[in-house]
Amino acid sequence: MLVHNWREVLKRAWSIRFMVLALLCIIIEPIYTFVAATWVAKNIYIQLGMSAVTGLLAVAAIIARIFVQQKVSGDLANGKPPQEG
Repeated sequence: MLVHNWREVLKRAWSIRFMVLALLCIIIEPIYTFVAATWVAKNIYIQLGMSAVTGLLAVAAIIARIFVQQKVSGDLANGKPPQEG
């Protein structure tokens, strides 16, 4: 079930921001590996660094998801969403 202010949550939640950054790292890593394989020898430290950053961003997203962000939490007052406008 979606919270009543899901658009606001998508814009402002840190967990979403961290997941997007992790996704970008996941997308960039194979591109870098392909480019590095065609131009220069692979550097294991860069691959390890990319994997570590991706993992840390995923952990940060989980932690950010656990903590309530008051302005975008979607909490219901008395079981009803707050009045819009």
